[in-house]
Amino acid sequence: MMRPKKRSLTIRGHRTSIALEDELWEDFQFIAKSKNCSTASLVADIDSERVDSGRSLSSAIRIFILQYWKNKAV
Repeated sequence: MMRPKKRSLTIRGHRTSIALEDELWEDFQFIAKSKNCSTASLVADIDSERVDSGRSLSSAIRIFILQYWKNKAV
């Protein structure tokens, strides 16, 4: 894997950036498409669920991707 790449997007009306490796970004886009939603709306959902977790948004997205694939494997 390469170093994380910064990606900018707008969620709930404000600009933010996340840093994800290309491979994880591709997985994230696949997951968003499979859920029939945009990457920005999926990021917004993840952001709203991480309240008080102390986890960065990028980290929360990585955990979300991991959980998605773990649930698919069951």
